[in-house]
Amino acid sequence: MSDSRTLAQDASGDRIQDLLAHAGHAVARRERVPDEADDIRAAVARLLDAPDVDAVVTTGGTGLAPRDVTPEAVAPLLERRVPGFGELFRMLSFEAIGAAAMLSRAEAGIARGKPCFLLPGSPDACALAVERLILPETGHLVALLRR
Repeated sequence: MSDSRTLAQDASGDRIQDLLAHAGHAVARRERVPDEADDIRAAVARLLDAPDVDAVVTTGGTGLAPRDVTPEAVAPLLERRVPGFGELFRMLSFEAIGAAAMLSRAEAGIARGKPCFLLPGSPDACALAVERLILPETGHLVALLRR
């Protein structure tokens, strides 16, 4: 989610895609979405409706700058929140970067029966979330949701 980067400049998206691919997962779609709540909500909704998408991972727009609206944009789509994701992410981030971790509004939830992860725009933060939280539990979470 960015007005300031193109897909070619999306180091965070590249990092997420590389980590997922290395773990044996396919990235069904990837797109750049402007920092506009309606555009973000529509893009996430399209992904959630796609039959070949098991989970959605976004990057960017989770900080506190005025243009950071990803959590607000996605909130109406979430049926259930996964508060532990954000709590653990900030705890792990605190270990790496200190008190600045509290400025992140990274979160996760369930939308249309699929996990949805909202990550910061930092490549290192994305790697932390994918390696330590998303990869270890998403397969289990997807299986639970399909029961």
